[in-house]
This record gives sequence, C-alpha cells and structure tokens, in this order.
Amino acid sequence: MTQDSSATLSVAPVLHRFAGLGWGLVGIVAFSFTLPFTRVAVGGLSPLFIGAGRAVVAAALAAVALSLTRQHWPDAVQWARVAVVAAGVVVGFPLLTSYALLSVPANHAVVVIGLLPAATAVMAVLRGKERPAVSFWVFASLGAVAAMAFASLQNGGLGQLHQADLLLFFAVLLCAMGYAEGGLLARELGAWQTVSWALVLAAPLMTVATIVAVVQQPPAAGPVEWAAFAYLAAVSMFLGFFAWYRGLAIGPIAQVSQVQLIQPVLGILWSALFLHERIGLPTLLGGLAVIACAGLAVRTRLIRKER
Repeated sequence: MTQDSSATLSVAPVLHRFAGLGWGLVGIVAFSFTLPFTRVAVGGLSPLFIGAGRAVVAAALAAVALSLTRQHWPDAVQWARVAVVAAGVVVGFPLLTSYALLSVPANHAVVVIGLLPAATAVMAVLRGKERPAVSFWVFASLGAVAAMAFASLQNGGLGQLHQADLLLFFAVLLCAMGYAEGGLLARELGAWQTVSWALVLAAPLMTVATIVAVVQQPPAAGPVEWAAFAYLAAVSMFLGFFAWYRGLAIGPIAQVSQVQLIQPVLGILWSALFLHERIGLPTLLGGLAVIACAGLAVRTRLIRKER
C-alpha cells in the first residue's frame, strides 16, 4: 500500500510538468501562424482594422464564454493587472505587428519576434524581483543585439533600422509584459479567463478603433484575406491563449516559456509554405542566432532558479 502511494506521488509531479509543457506547445503552434496570416490579411485589410477588429471579434467570443460559465469578476487589483495583459497582448502586439507587416516579409518579422522568449524571461525576472546570474543578462542582451543586427543588415547596413523593425521591437516588449503578467494572473483567475477579461476590458477602445478603420479604409478583402482574419480573431487572439496561459499557469513558467523557442522556426516554415517567401542564408543565420541567445537566457534563468 505504501509503495503504491509512493509511486503515485513520484509520478504526479512529472505528469504535472509535462501537462504544462504540452499546453504551452499547443498555444505556441497556434501562435506560430499569426505573423504569416497577418501578412496575408494586410493584402486586403488595413492594419488598424486587422489589429482592432480581431480583438473585437475575440472579445465577443470571450464575453459569451464568461457569461455562460458565470465567472466571478476580478477585484480592483486584478483589474489593474488585467489592464497590463490587455495593453500587451490585445492592443499593443496585434496593432504594431499589423503595421510592421505592411513593409517587411513575414519571415523577417518572425526573426525579430524571436526575441520574445528572452524578453518574456526578462519581464518575469523583473516582475518577480529575481536575481539571475550575470550570464542571463549577457545572453538576453546578445539576443537583442543579434535581432537588431539582422534587421539592420536586411535594411542595407548596420545601424539602418526600418520603422517596421522599431514597431516589431516595441511589440516584443509589450507582448512579453503581457505574457509574464498573464502567466501569473492565470493562477488566480484561470487560464482562459485571464485573456477573456483582458479582451472584454479592451473591447470599447478596440471597437472605436475598428469603426475608425472602416471609415478611413473600407475593407476590400477576398476570401483568403477574410479567412486569415478569422484565424487571427478566433485562434491567435482567443483560443490560442486558452492553451498558452493554461500551460504557464501549470508551469513552471521558466520551463514552459522555453517552448516559445520553436515559434520562430515554425513561423519561418509557414512563411515559406503559404507565402512562398524565400528562406535565405541571412534569415536562417539570424533566426538561429536569436533563438540560440534566447534559449541560453531562458535556460540560464531556469538553472539558477532550480539551485
């Protein structure tokens, strides 16, 4: 009897850990289509409409889910934290990447966004007031340098960053902030509830922005562009977060966040398959450098926490 109990206790933490990684992987695979499909959508829809409109659709889905399941409303402090999540993943990242993808290929954006795992780790460190090893900051900094060097070389030479690259870098910062705060908040509100409340909170602002977008530039998209928009609204903006925040909530966040490292690889693959973008040597080397630095940063933090 005792042996059976011991076996159960020893297996449970392992299953618990793999559950977090599994849910995180499902979320990242869903997110990996976001930039390629955004690139498709901007072919017939304005960036403002894509960034704001998809949030409005997702907010409607979230409101229905919250109402049907009779979720308790967040308290005042939690609402403030929900606002941080909304600023990062509902407002900032969708809008900034939509505008950036007007002028850069999807695989270019994917490499720059490859900074996200390291940025998320940095935000988590700052949020948790951790004291990671110096090597963590070195690798995180090298990742940023690698991404900026890649972007500069793609634009004609070192130091020549395109406006789109600045939008992408800012999008990374905002999204990392939203990921880190959302991962912690999901432990209190629930995984899908966290992003649902963030969508609902941002809905009034994004509704106004969508109306402005329609007035300024009426949608003139074909079936392919609308299909891409539908994916962005239903999956990238809503269903993907069910899995991602659940994975982060199960945790540990440091380990689950490493799953993000496969997102640039998948994004480049989808860009080649669906958009027929050429995977040149600069893209390959830039992507590998950014992913390697991000992986080392996340791994260094993880090892330090386990000691």
